[in-house]
Amino acid sequence: MSSIQTPTSPPGTEKGDASSEFLARSVGVSLLAALAGLMFGLDTGVIAGALTFIGDEFHASAQMQEWIVSSMMAAAAIGSIVAGNLSFRFGRRKALMGAAVLFLAGSVTCALAPSVFVLVVGRIFLGLAVGIAAFTAPLYISEVAVESARGSLISCYQLMMTLGIFLAYVVDSFLSYGGHWRWMLGLMTLPALVFFIGCLFLPDSPRWLMMRGDTRHARLVMRYLRSSPQEADREIADIATELKKDHGNVWTFFRTNSNFRRSVGLGMLLQVMQQLTGINVLMYYAPKVFQAAHFGVAASTWSTAIIGLVNMAATGLAIMFIDRWGRRPLLLLSCVVMTFSMAVAGLLVAMGASTLPEEIGMVAALLLFVAGFAMGAGPLVWTLCSEIQPLRGRDFGIACSTFTNWAANWLISNTFLSVLEGLGEARTFWLFAVMNGIFILVTIGFVPETKGVSLEAIEDHLMSGRPLRDLGR
Repeated sequence: MSSIQTPTSPPGTEKGDASSEFLARSVGVSLLAALAGLMFGLDTGVIAGALTFIGDEFHASAQMQEWIVSSMMAAAAIGSIVAGNLSFRFGRRKALMGAAVLFLAGSVTCALAPSVFVLVVGRIFLGLAVGIAAFTAPLYISEVAVESARGSLISCYQLMMTLGIFLAYVVDSFLSYGGHWRWMLGLMTLPALVFFIGCLFLPDSPRWLMMRGDTRHARLVMRYLRSSPQEADREIADIATELKKDHGNVWTFFRTNSNFRRSVGLGMLLQVMQQLTGINVLMYYAPKVFQAAHFGVAASTWSTAIIGLVNMAATGLAIMFIDRWGRRPLLLLSCVVMTFSMAVAGLLVAMGASTLPEEIGMVAALLLFVAGFAMGAGPLVWTLCSEIQPLRGRDFGIACSTFTNWAANWLISNTFLSVLEGLGEARTFWLFAVMNGIFILVTIGFVPETKGVSLEAIEDHLMSGRPLRDLGR
């Protein structure tokens, strides 16, 4: 968007109206980028309903079904690494456009797949797209959003993801009656096309433009997104000040600067936390989890759709409060709720979950778990990972944390059915309860409160050696 002009308010425009206009621009740009999360959610959720029918048509074993699911995760881990270089060299907008093209290619390939091998190839395309998008979208939003709404706007990525999961579950529920798994996978081409068109209207990140030395263009974009030229110029000046602190090559920066290594390590730890909560086990294998708890096929499918709805609704609540209550309180509450609900789910499965009250209790426990994740661990991990990295190492730091997310995601999705068979349903739930209990302690000890703090201030605090949990103070 090199044609962006410095906006001016017409005569008689009230200051409040002008501020609302610029906030709407910032929100609009962020939501367009957050469509990457919608694609992520659709591709995550749709496989849950399609997997049983794919297994029946291709006579796929449990291990092969694990590979169909996990191939996307493995490719996403690779995509997250590639995304760092793509985003730095070509810009955040072009990286998102590349992800959209891969989403289209993967959706078409999966829908037309004549064999498991071709289906896995399509899933690899989708995984590369998801890895690039999951890296780039939160990064882009963090760099264009205003400080007062940054947490909420980054969390819109997670909201779009939950919307995609819910829509995928609903589509799966209706198409499951005829076993139309190809339609389940093929319908993803439409939102992929919308996402690509949306990327054409995004401006380049002003912080990326500053790193490329294009101060004039960066100032134009910033003035387009901020409520006054003075505010935009102040932010440009802050970015320029940080860039003058030349740390050399990013690898040299990482090797020689222990503070940067701390922020990278925290980002990776947060992503491991998110995966070991057990959320993606539930999202990928929800029908199988409910069937293991003695639900019928139809009941399992619709219970899965309800999970998607709760996930989306609770994420919406998180967006409302993330910039009011802060990151730490929501994340702590999230971990407590998930610990309790996983422990209860394990107890109910151990009791048999065969009576109607026990089945209702099982659904309630899993819905509570999803709500707990969506109000904290889901959106806040992506938000924090986008906020805590210094500008010159942001691409590298977020690439490391995103790769960790997908590596852990792949490991869990590729072993869950085997673990379920080995440990049993109850012990598996209890294992996740223990992990979530550990994450309460991790949050207390290491997670900072970054509400209302500029990215540049967080960087200053990091480089001065403050403890990680005090980066926002």
